[in-house]
Amino acid sequence: MGGPLGAIIGRNPAAAGGREDELGPGGGGIIRHDRRCRDLAFLVLFAGFWVAMIVNSSFGFNQGNPLRLTYGLDYKGNICGSRHGDPNLHELDVRYWMNPNQVYQSGVKDNKIDIADAKAICLMECPIPAADGLNFVCDYPEGDIRLSVDDWIDRDYDYFEFLTPDMRNSSLQLQGPCYPVIFPSVNVYWSCQFIARASNVSLKHWQQMGGVNIDENILIDKTIHKVINSKSAVLKRYVADIGKSWPVLIVCGGLLPLFLSAIWLLMIRYFVAAMPWITVVLFNALIISVTMFCYIKAGWLGNDPLTVVIGESDPYVHISGREISHLHAATVAMTVIMIIAFLCSIAIIRRILIATPVLKVAAKVIGEVQALIIFPVVPYFILAIFYMFWFSATLHLFSSGQVLRNDCNTDCCSYDLKLGKVNCDNCCGYSMHYTPHIGVAILFHLFGCYWATQFFIACSSTVIAGSVASYYWARGELSHEIPFATVISSLRRLLRYSLGSVAIGSLVVSAVEWVRFILECLRRKLKLVDSARESFFGKMTSSSSQCCLGCIDWTLKSVNRNAYIMIAITGKGFFKASVLATGLIMNNILRIGKVNVIGDVILFLGKLCVSLLCALFAFLMLDSHRYKSAYNKISSPLVPVLVSWGLGYIVAKLFFQVVEMSIDTIILSFCQDSEEHQGNAQYAPSILMETMDEQSELQRLTQGP
Repeated sequence: MGGPLGAIIGRNPAAAGGREDELGPGGGGIIRHDRRCRDLAFLVLFAGFWVAMIVNSSFGFNQGNPLRLTYGLDYKGNICGSRHGDPNLHELDVRYWMNPNQVYQSGVKDNKIDIADAKAICLMECPIPAADGLNFVCDYPEGDIRLSVDDWIDRDYDYFEFLTPDMRNSSLQLQGPCYPVIFPSVNVYWSCQFIARASNVSLKHWQQMGGVNIDENILIDKTIHKVINSKSAVLKRYVADIGKSWPVLIVCGGLLPLFLSAIWLLMIRYFVAAMPWITVVLFNALIISVTMFCYIKAGWLGNDPLTVVIGESDPYVHISGREISHLHAATVAMTVIMIIAFLCSIAIIRRILIATPVLKVAAKVIGEVQALIIFPVVPYFILAIFYMFWFSATLHLFSSGQVLRNDCNTDCCSYDLKLGKVNCDNCCGYSMHYTPHIGVAILFHLFGCYWATQFFIACSSTVIAGSVASYYWARGELSHEIPFATVISSLRRLLRYSLGSVAIGSLVVSAVEWVRFILECLRRKLKLVDSARESFFGKMTSSSSQCCLGCIDWTLKSVNRNAYIMIAITGKGFFKASVLATGLIMNNILRIGKVNVIGDVILFLGKLCVSLLCALFAFLMLDSHRYKSAYNKISSPLVPVLVSWGLGYIVAKLFFQVVEMSIDTIILSFCQDSEEHQGNAQYAPSILMETMDEQSELQRLTQGP
């Protein structure tokens, strides 16, 4: 341990007459103030990280356009629905491929034509074949076509009757400017999905007019479906869902968990004996409710499944999507989690009695240091501002690729209205191109979010630990100053001396988490290309590495939490504080082990209750008409619900750590107090002494025969 810490964290009799600024309020020396800044190098690193985050986000704001995440590109490189297109495409949101033969040919193997080079324009809605004739969809009006865009829309995009003989002949060769509507189509995530079921009436009229042969192969359907259902397209839609559902995130990820967490703290204060039982019962009820909602949206329960179609569609036409598959997988996962959670709840019922005395200690601290209930609001608002900035930057970074013309080698011709003739030199379409540095920028942005979150949570933990330590070592002699002064003093010490220590602690956890993430990504890629990974040895190696990293991560988080306590008490640097905290715990592991573990389990279930309730409300809000139709339709409730759950858990953690850190700080202080006074704690509150004395009897009762 390196010697007793009484002169630092306890009252120092020799210093009783010292200066007030060194010894704290009243000159009593609750926690010595003769400190110095620690881990400055990591504080500088953290400041540099923030500069890099701002520069990185500025790149996204400058280059990105969130519309690209939802809407496709036309053959001119315009984003459907954009006011800045040529022409103005406001309200023309749906991408439609005009030439069915190009769509078919792009699906044929070894064909040079790619669907990205097939001619596509933006419409208000997907066209359907005429019931008793033949409809056309014509190119944007320009050149010799003297129509405004509004008139073109009013005519259902059809100006075939105004074409010159040359234009008509070109159109019959499927070279434009007008193309026949032969196949029905539906709006699937703002692209017209062809149904490979040609209209016999329209096809007959087309043949009677002398039009070229049109392929009716199922590839017409599959080719477009493959584009809409690609991994990159699904990822973009998931990110776009975050932007569309921002009211849900504010309510269910911000305001609701704030309210629920505050209520939980108050109930801990006044109904501490009942809270463990209420938490366990509520947790099981909520996880069952969320699982049932997953079953409903997956289509396995009720009649309100997730659909990929926007607007009205033929009920006999079924179109699948990755989003539906992902929701099915999430439903299965939730079912497994629900069963495991229920069995674990049964297993800990007999141990709940052990948690009650520990929570009583925390309730006593909250009652004495009343500012602890209010303090989490400070990091809450800081994180709220950060997340609003971060989510906005995320939408722009994911859409920050460049719209460039494709490099194609296809032989195709189409009528150019501006030139007034068929042009065979301009066949290549446009696509979004992402350079490798954009991927690096996104990964850095995601890592930055995790590090910043860990940093602010660590700061909050350190302030709470310092306040509770002041309460413990005061032994009631400064009770009139404790409710608010201790929190302010602890915050001042953090800002002045310990930000660097908190920065390195949060960085260590973030780095380990990202090592796990990168190794998991590599494992998945290697599994696809290396058959050896399918062997028993390969699977065992992969599972063992993941298990080891998970254990390391859990251990680091536990050590960090106790290190923050020692940082708040002693003012030491992060690594020295970690050694001190680990030494105290190892010397008293048998005395405090069971006391702390069950209390942590109940608090973890409490955080899950808050976050699950947020997820449940997110499901309810996303089930409204607003998010099922038109422009705000989300591709799947999965990502907004998961984000709401994650935000709810973070907010709950900010408030619940008042109880967590109170318990841990009291116990660590008790251990140090006992070591300095030959096993008899001199500063421990009476309720803590009663709790420690009760544990042997409670453990005997709960262990059973």
